[in-house]
Amino acid sequence: MPMRDAGRAACLSRAFLRSWRRHPNLIFNKDTIGMKKNSYGENFHHKISRILRNHSGISLKTFKLDYSGMCGFDGTSYLDSWLQAALNPGIEEVTLWLFHTRRIYEFPCSLLSDGVRNSLRYLKLRCCALRPTVELAPMRSLTSLHLSFVSIKWNGLKRLLSNSLALEELELVCCDKIVCLKIPSALQRLNSLNIFGCSALKVLESKAPNLSSLSLSDFGGGLVFSLVKTLQMKKLITESTVYDARTRLPSIMPNLETLVINSCQQVVDAPMLPTKFLCLKHLTVRLSSGTTITQAFDYFSLVSFLDASPSLETFILNVSGKGMIHESISAHPQLRHTPEHHHGHLRSVKICGFSSEKSLFELTRYILENAVSLKFLTLDTFYGDRCGQGKCTSCLPTPDVFMDVSKAISGIKTYIENKVPSTVKLTVLEPCSRCHVRRVI
Repeated sequence: MPMRDAGRAACLSRAFLRSWRRHPNLIFNKDTIGMKKNSYGENFHHKISRILRNHSGISLKTFKLDYSGMCGFDGTSYLDSWLQAALNPGIEEVTLWLFHTRRIYEFPCSLLSDGVRNSLRYLKLRCCALRPTVELAPMRSLTSLHLSFVSIKWNGLKRLLSNSLALEELELVCCDKIVCLKIPSALQRLNSLNIFGCSALKVLESKAPNLSSLSLSDFGGGLVFSLVKTLQMKKLITESTVYDARTRLPSIMPNLETLVINSCQQVVDAPMLPTKFLCLKHLTVRLSSGTTITQAFDYFSLVSFLDASPSLETFILNVSGKGMIHESISAHPQLRHTPEHHHGHLRSVKICGFSSEKSLFELTRYILENAVSLKFLTLDTFYGDRCGQGKCTSCLPTPDVFMDVSKAISGIKTYIENKVPSTVKLTVLEPCSRCHVRRVI
């Protein structure tokens, strides 16, 4: 039963009131508390305080406090008392999702008693300070640690990690005081490391023997990898050029199964090389450019990745080509070909931002002619969120996008449709003034 409904039922039944006082999950946000859209935080504070006063603290497993969407209220003065009421032996999950305020709240590590440390499995903190002291004892059950916009230095994080030997997942988002990150070999269970927007980070070192998933993005530059064990790496999300990914990764991460490349200002094509991604099953390439590009990227060069990946099952290409120089299919209809190279596992291909760029047609034709196991091909002529996706109410395609889409659609009919086998489902998505038109061929 949702917490809001449980609270109402408690008012009507003494028996239920007793069970409500032992409710295992307390999740506080503007929706569960029942705040109106434009209401302010003072009611939020009173409701939380009343609920926590009536809760025994016994059997509490999950405590989540989310200030997203709240305005006009700084509740940091109440947080100590709320956490003191919630952090009891047996607690397993704690989320403290705050927003930026003039006064930075410091998470009270002193509340991590023996009973709490022995049961806490998941800790997620946002917009606060975290300063573990030398008195911090081992957190034997902590498996997942997420820190977002948290003020913590390397010495404090090092102390926390050295006391969290059961840790399996570590995520750091915009923690700008961390200059170096050195994962000790004692973290035997750590398998996932996600780092985003930590602009001060300069050195990354990992001796964790079972780290298999690594996500790195949005750095200030100059990041140095040192002693990162990569042979067991199976998943990588990285900001890199396709050239660097194609030339370096097969030798240093030969067991990759999932690879996501986010590349900005891409101008260097992927080279044809003999090295292989023998285990790669899922490949996503996201290419974006600004308005200063003077050289167009050759999408046909991505054939190098396909030929190097005999186990590939899915391929996704996202193209944002604003400002790029096009060799349009309508002006240059002669398509290049390469020797046949059959792909026996590739089943699904999706290209977002499909335009009249000639090399996109060459890449698509190559896939249709060589991927003998292909089942689904999606060509989306619009890049970005569409109407009805998330908070997007209009896809807002620009006039130049409309003009190029008509060329792309014409090219698809001329050069693609007649190459689609009967066993392949081709889906073409087109933008419009309000919503997209879906054509299934």
